[in-house]
Amino acid sequence: MSIDQRGAVCVLGTGLIGGSLLRAAVASGYLAFGYNRSESGVAAACHDGFDVSGDLSAVLVRAAEVDALLVIAVPMPAVEYLLADIAALAPGCPLTDVVSVKGPVLAAVRKHRLEAMYVGGHPMAGTAESGWAATDSDLFRDAVWAVGVDEGTRVEPWSRVVRLALDCGSVVVPVLAGEHDQAVARISHLPHVLAEALAASGAAGGKLSLGLAAGSFRDGTRVAGTTPDLVRAICEPNATALGRVLDEAIETLVTARDSLRADGHLGALVETGFRGRTAYDDRTTWDITGITPGTGDWLGELHRAGENGGVLRSL
Repeated sequence: MSIDQRGAVCVLGTGLIGGSLLRAAVASGYLAFGYNRSESGVAAACHDGFDVSGDLSAVLVRAAEVDALLVIAVPMPAVEYLLADIAALAPGCPLTDVVSVKGPVLAAVRKHRLEAMYVGGHPMAGTAESGWAATDSDLFRDAVWAVGVDEGTRVEPWSRVVRLALDCGSVVVPVLAGEHDQAVARISHLPHVLAEALAASGAAGGKLSLGLAAGSFRDGTRVAGTTPDLVRAICEPNATALGRVLDEAIETLVTARDSLRADGHLGALVETGFRGRTAYDDRTTWDITGITPGTGDWLGELHRAGENGGVLRSL
């Protein structure tokens, strides 16, 4: 497929996720260019041969000229800043994002009256590293990419977002914004919080504790190596959903603690945790087929399929 057939992609923010997406898009044959606020980030990307600029206005004007798919790849606190300029300079471009929450982004998009061209997105991939130096064109290979099917989603921008995700090597799970945020509170944001708590507990034991630490501590605290400001930007915008699952986790831990104090056993926690991990290991998916975007209740059909383990591997 030629570059003209694939269309253009403009990535706004070239940190780990955005920069990896820019690399992957270029590797897949897209005309891809980007913006980054940091001068050092721009310089690093350009040094590696990628088309990245620190002039947001110029980048958005160019995106409008070539009808580029805009990809917002900045932390949630910076999203409003970008949307204001997009609304002024490139309001007709299809628009997506790779932010870790979907509800707040959708609300901000609606505030700026850009919802007609917006489709939420979230590739479930990453590392504890950050910045352009950590980018990898294969980061999304075999990853799951959540793509929105909220009411009002239009076929053309949705198809472009799905095609980009597939071309980056991912499989696509159709999802509603609110349900996405509830799910990632459990499987992404809570693990960040628990990793921070575990890392703090280990360090509180001093040099002996850290000297004895091995695989379980290393694996359980991996994401605690993420820059603190980035962890806050990932987790805090999902405060309501995260707060609920934190309550559940705290209640579970308190019950285990009380059982341990009373009779020396951890109660049901170990069995419940084992079943949860086994369910993750044994999970299966099935290919979504037979749904034609733009016809009938296609959004509802995709939503129900995604809820029940369906994934898109092709358009």
